[in-house]
Amino acid sequence: MIYDYFANVTKRLEENLKHYDCSLCELENKRQGQKQKRKEISRQIEQVKQKLRDHWKGEAKGDQSRVLATQIADDTAVWWFKELPRKEDARTEVYIPIAKGLTIKVGDCLDFHPNFSSLPSATWLALQVDFELLTPWYSKDDRVFHVMDNPVRKDRVFGVPFMAASSWKGMLRWAFRMHTKLIGPEKESDEEKRKQAQAWELHLFGNEKGEEDHEKLHQGALVFYPTWFDRIGFEVINPHSRERRAGTQPIYYEVVPPGGKGTLSLLYAPWPGMKPAATPQDVIPKLLEAVEDLLTNYGISAKRTVGWGTAKITEWRAFHKTHVSIQKNSRNGLWQGIQSWLP
Repeated sequence: MIYDYFANVTKRLEENLKHYDCSLCELENKRQGQKQKRKEISRQIEQVKQKLRDHWKGEAKGDQSRVLATQIADDTAVWWFKELPRKEDARTEVYIPIAKGLTIKVGDCLDFHPNFSSLPSATWLALQVDFELLTPWYSKDDRVFHVMDNPVRKDRVFGVPFMAASSWKGMLRWAFRMHTKLIGPEKESDEEKRKQAQAWELHLFGNEKGEEDHEKLHQGALVFYPTWFDRIGFEVINPHSRERRAGTQPIYYEVVPPGGKGTLSLLYAPWPGMKPAATPQDVIPKLLEAVEDLLTNYGISAKRTVGWGTAKITEWRAFHKTHVSIQKNSRNGLWQGIQSWLP
């Protein structure tokens, strides 16, 4: 079935692109021979390309899943990998312009965000942090058959860009260890403080991968949720030749651009008799500080070493079984509001 679909897409594209290529070749030949009419012919060339874009736009009808997950993503990928005429136009004239103009609807029909309005235990605490990106966010998609060199990670059905819960857990664990000086340039030298920080880390995040002793395996008290983003953008990295000092081959990145908004959702859900135990008044402030450091200083993106993935926090929210939820503009304000909630 996969091969039949591939063959059908290829056949349809070959018919359409043959006419597209012939039209452009004819106009380009005219432009070379008629210097006085170059502007007019260039305008006609752009009209041919715009007609091609309008054709795909009309079929997609602004549906993000048709653009980013199925129809246009499949068509442009086949165009590129089959090396059909003018394959570079699959990126620059079709996929990138159409994807850029999309308004991505997160949870339009299905609500992707967790509902913390009715937590089952008074010892549980749910946190949500709204943020807005200041630099591009990127995480590589696992879809290899794609027109872009580096497609951003997206839901396979709805085409919504997202950051996985497992990515949040790994990055926040690293930020927590940096904040408590378990790692980093200024490691904690006091052995008692290091043991306390390690116990907090194990309490929140559980064991890292690779632990083979089952008696030492512990699940952490934190539950992580994916973050969904609301727009798509593109970045180009153009490596330069050392000899010519000029670009060689541009590398395209599909990203969530600056201005994209997302929400980090966490559930702190310890259970009775949990080991290692921790006092919420001690561990929750450390967790909040690590969240702020991760978002505003370190960044949450791949390629964060070059500054990608930093954000500004717009709102902090907390939810509890026996108290109404609260919203604050600062981490300190949130902590002051929830201290009385914790056992």
